[in-house]
Amino acid sequence: MSESIAQYYHERTKYDPRTIASKNKALDPNKQPIPFKEYKIGQIFDLKPYLSAQKTTDSDFVYWRRLSRLLGYSYGLTAKVPTMGQPMCLRSAPSAGGLYPAEIYLISRGNGILPPGLYHYQAQSHSLLLFWESDMWSQLQSAGFWHSSLENTRIALATSAIFYRSQWRYEDRAYRRIFLDTGHLLGNIELAAAMNDYHAHVMGGFNDRAMNELLYLDSSQESVMTVIALADLLDIQQNLPPGITSLPSPSLTVYPEIPEGELLSALQKATEITENLPPIAATSPSETDKYNFPFCLKVSVSSPPIYWGEKLSGLETTFFKRRSCRAYSGDSLSLDQLKALLHFTYHPEDYLDQELDRSPDYFDLSLLETFIAVSGVDGLEEGCYYYAPRARELRQIRFKNFRAELHFLCLGQDLGRDAGAVVFHTADLKKAVARWGDRSYRYLHMDAGHLGQRLNLAAVYLNLGVSGIAGFFDDQVNEVLGIPADEAVIYITTLGRPRTG
Repeated sequence: MSESIAQYYHERTKYDPRTIASKNKALDPNKQPIPFKEYKIGQIFDLKPYLSAQKTTDSDFVYWRRLSRLLGYSYGLTAKVPTMGQPMCLRSAPSAGGLYPAEIYLISRGNGILPPGLYHYQAQSHSLLLFWESDMWSQLQSAGFWHSSLENTRIALATSAIFYRSQWRYEDRAYRRIFLDTGHLLGNIELAAAMNDYHAHVMGGFNDRAMNELLYLDSSQESVMTVIALADLLDIQQNLPPGITSLPSPSLTVYPEIPEGELLSALQKATEITENLPPIAATSPSETDKYNFPFCLKVSVSSPPIYWGEKLSGLETTFFKRRSCRAYSGDSLSLDQLKALLHFTYHPEDYLDQELDRSPDYFDLSLLETFIAVSGVDGLEEGCYYYAPRARELRQIRFKNFRAELHFLCLGQDLGRDAGAVVFHTADLKKAVARWGDRSYRYLHMDAGHLGQRLNLAAVYLNLGVSGIAGFFDDQVNEVLGIPADEAVIYITTLGRPRTG
């Protein structure tokens, strides 16, 4: 076959109006996965007492408070929603279907406060569970191909995914959602780290098998997705330069026909790395925006930064009150609101004065493009626009009201129809695979989820509704909106006025 297995997977897991009915299978509630991982034995460190912002000079308390707030803001429980069975526990990061496939582990080198060893973050009780007390740092460095960020740091996080949690509902297409959810989590970790005087050095390339063995994971059920070295910004020796976030995997082009139900596991295996390979293609990211359509309407979206309040109090509150909107009123956003959302999402360099990370770690943002379908933004003509982040402008590629079409494209969800603006993240898969191999599929979805989470937080802070959509008619999105055919749709984020009452 000429196409890589990542491209093959993407084609096979597309939703199509002609075949989607056959993919909608009844869910077995008796097999619904529990979104919490339990360990039978281990030492528990309760993080709840440290969530408060009380002032103290006790260095141990300050250390635990920073770590408690980092984990709580990133993935802590924020509400319980009644359901027919057990109540659904919501977290600070959104998850498709409320299934929460991600888990967080902490690896400590030992520092006099946190014993060396392997820890699991227990979100349900907001605690750390030490399940293996031993210095595992050299094994972590080896599995991470001796990444520079692990040389002087004392703690690291690893995010994993338990595949079945998403597969139960979304089957083979769950792989897309798993990495979007991981991207949401990375967006929170990036911001929560900066708020607590850490820098999150993200690694997407590592020896998968060795990393799973380090954490005693059954790789057929659960696998490490990212590793994050937490540099303590209060320790000058840990003020490290940016490191490499992405490593390539091979590009698999010879493989048999893969039956339904086995696509996810096949792609997971194909995207694994066992050795530190050089980049497949020595391509340099473009310094200009990809599309500059002739004679199109161009609208500047330059905006002042969002002010997150004294000591980022507004961002702290937003972590805990963030919700995915279930219904929009259909009323319009203001152009200033859309500008502010795009500014926070794409221009972190303008937030250094508020002590946020000016250059958060992504895997390869040059591979992602952004299109916005505008249905209700005061001061902006209806239509589909390309967003040029470097020029900070919207470039119109098609003009009309797309509300009816968006309702169809988003699988009949009213969110697409009633939103004021719908953001599409896209990527040229062929170009991505040429640069990073099949592992690029992971990177694209995590980066899109990371951007989507910044949109989420900014929208909630501005009292707008926001909801991500990972289920859509893939090819029809391009056809209807006029998005170039080689741009595969990775993620959709809807923005609007929430319906009240």
